[in-house]
Amino acid sequence: MFLNRLTSPSSWDSSHPEQLAAAQVSRLRSYLQTRVVPFSGHYGKIDFDARDLRVLDDLRHLPFTSKGDLHDRAREFVLIPDEKILARQPASVWKALRHGRAGAKRFFEREFRPIIMTSTTGRSAEPVPFLYTQHDLDNLAVTGRRLMEVGGSRPEYKHANLFPYAPHLAYWQAYHAGIAYNTFMVGTGGGKVLGTDGNIQLLDKVKPEVIIAMPTFLYHLLQEAIDRDRRWEGLKMLVLGGEKVPLGMRRKLRALCAELGAGQVDVLSTYGLTEAKAAFNECPTPPGAEPSGYHLSPDIGLVEIVDPETGERLPEDTPGEVVFTPLDARGTVVLRYRTGDLISGGLTHEPCPYCGRRCPRLVGAISRVSEFRRLDIHKLKGTLVNFNALEHALDDADEIRAWQVEIRKRDDDPYECDELHLLVTPKPGYDPEELDRQLRSRFHRATEMNPNRIRLIPLDEMQKAHGFGRLLKEEKIVDRRPQPEGSGGSKPGSSGADTQRKEAEAS
Repeated sequence: MFLNRLTSPSSWDSSHPEQLAAAQVSRLRSYLQTRVVPFSGHYGKIDFDARDLRVLDDLRHLPFTSKGDLHDRAREFVLIPDEKILARQPASVWKALRHGRAGAKRFFEREFRPIIMTSTTGRSAEPVPFLYTQHDLDNLAVTGRRLMEVGGSRPEYKHANLFPYAPHLAYWQAYHAGIAYNTFMVGTGGGKVLGTDGNIQLLDKVKPEVIIAMPTFLYHLLQEAIDRDRRWEGLKMLVLGGEKVPLGMRRKLRALCAELGAGQVDVLSTYGLTEAKAAFNECPTPPGAEPSGYHLSPDIGLVEIVDPETGERLPEDTPGEVVFTPLDARGTVVLRYRTGDLISGGLTHEPCPYCGRRCPRLVGAISRVSEFRRLDIHKLKGTLVNFNALEHALDDADEIRAWQVEIRKRDDDPYECDELHLLVTPKPGYDPEELDRQLRSRFHRATEMNPNRIRLIPLDEMQKAHGFGRLLKEEKIVDRRPQPEGSGGSKPGSSGADTQRKEAEAS
């Protein structure tokens, strides 16, 4: 069967949409009946009978889960088996007859015992832990191998994993991808472990064909390598995760690789979800072409696109919010999880125009609901600003090397109007007046407003502002608004993570 992870590697993407939907519903129904409802403290209490799940539209009767549901209640979402219930299930009886009680016990310990933990990054809210069992790690190896296959890597390539050593999905997905694909993979721990010098020295020695990293960190690192006259002619692929990767950023990264002596370098983005315990990626596309979209694993999870306002399921190829439901997870399990990610092209089952795979794909640009923020501009309360569009516009600016947007209060007075300050590191040889004109034009096209201030800073100062080598994700949009005393908000100079979360929820 095509949803059996033990089948041939190509079988997971070969089914027609109708067959796929029917098989996913069947698998989800069984998963809910035998694993989730009996053993989840949260889902065991919901008013939903898994036997009523017959077609995809029946999912509307299953309630959504959001990150707010997990705060302070993470244990309720962990599958904790009841031995009496488990022993009565036909599959358990068969395992005991075939392998004996001791063998069946070892099997279920492998399936249910948590052995590692990852967590959300905590940028917009407190981190939430997610537990993995060996069963989950087996699935992580499956999605890891597919990342390599879809991305067009080869076992003989050398891979450098520049994600930080941390309890986060990005590093562990890359780690298990290397093992599952039986290929060379060296982890540097990113900037927090080896620093800029250590990363460049290691890449000089290893000479990898593939670098796996967060885009902002890699952009700074490649610039530094160029400034030090390095030559990395063997580079063939950059695999990026943890942040959005606009077309402008892809173009700049290819240009930096060319300066390092590399030929045509594929730049691929991945879409990873802590809550899904998996990442999905694009396949290689010609320079300048639209990205292929993220190739999903339909045996690992079921993806829906819903209206972000009403929660109604949307038809194929329609923009909306990504909702994820696992089909085979253990440990921490969340169903119909509202990611807060908006996909501009929706979900498609059309064959990929580049690689021909028939697996479902998420197509278009991904933006975050939390990056739509309400600001008080010139006493106009609640002006909605799309920082996703601003990020794309600034990343597309060839005249600058790096940027950061600060959200501030006028004169740092918590009762004054909000202001937007743009910090930029220009490329050498810039014309100050022309640069100012171009940046204000880009800013206005993206937000319909002008920055209150544009400040030019050197690259080392920008890297410090981004948190280069210090933070898990470099900060390109930072909230520095002070809060009135007694408000419980962020302090002056902080990133305002709680404030951002409350604004996102309000909007």
